Amino acid sequence: MTQASINNSPYKGTLTREQFLFYEMRTTAKLLSEGLDGSEAVQRITEENLFQYPTERMIKNLANVCVARLRAMEDESLIRAVAVQPVDVSKQICLYAMMKDNRLMWDFMTLVIGEKYRQNDMSFGRMDLNVFFMRLQEQDDHVAAWSDSTIAKIKSVIIRVLIENGYLDNNRSEHLNRILIDRTLENAIRSNGDARALAAFNCFD
Repeated sequence: MTQASINNSPYKGTLTREQFLFYEMRTTAKLLSEGLDGSEAVQRITEENLFQYPTERMIKNLANVCVARLRAMEDESLIRAVAVQPVDVSKQICLYAMMKDNRLMWDFMTLVIGEKYRQNDMSFGRMDLNVFFMRLQEQDDHVAAWSDSTIAKIKSVIIRVLIENGYLDNNRSEHLNRILIDRTLENAIRSNGDARALAAFNCFD
């Protein structure tokens, strides 16, 4: 596989280490809402070890991830909402931010979860994940080159994200729960021209 095929791919395997990061996202959103810019927020998080991680490098890397996700929404009101809204609402906005920043999460949530809701199909299992990744590998040389262990790690991250946001009850659940989107997030998604994302939150016109 050439470097060009990697550079041209919209998909990245960084979810293996980035996770959902809710606590970290909330902490970062509070700093941005106080008026700090991205680099200032990263510096403060790193210097004060606000994430409580063992190494400065890990703190800095994940602080940059959080800033990138929050900025990807291009909506200051949503960043403030992550900082101050109740946990369930804040988590839902963090999921949207994750989707905006990571094409793999966007595609999974819209093409798999969104289609489940659209078809009123509440079943969910490992086969759904397997089929999703098989199709990605067929379409993208970069994803096709990922190791089995990388894909397995990404699958486990996706499952944990679904559990943390109430889509699944636990690791063994084979039933997709119905999600009720927060009105603030729904309006922002529409304003951003991202109406396709609404299906991932069980929201249809």
